[in-house]
Amino acid sequence: MAERDTPEVGELARDARGVVGRVMDREAGRVWLRPVGGGREWDVRAEEVAAVGTRELPGPAVAEANRRSGEAR
Repeated sequence: MAERDTPEVGELARDARGVVGRVMDREAGRVWLRPVGGGREWDVRAEEVAAVGTRELPGPAVAEANRRSGEAR
C-alpha cells in the first residue's frame, strides 16, 4: 500500500498480523498504531496496514483476545 493510501491519523487500521489499532502517526514510511482500548503503541511499515471499516471491527471475543495478547508483551 502506498503511503498516500495509508489510513489517516485517528482512523482505525489493521496490521499484517490482523491486530486492529488507531493510527497515531505516519512518518517516513512507518505507521504508529495504538490498541483501541489504550495501551502501548507499535509501528509497522505503511504497506502493512489497511483501513478498517465499521463492518470489519472485531466482535467482543476477538477484541478481548487482542487485549489479552497485548498484555502478554
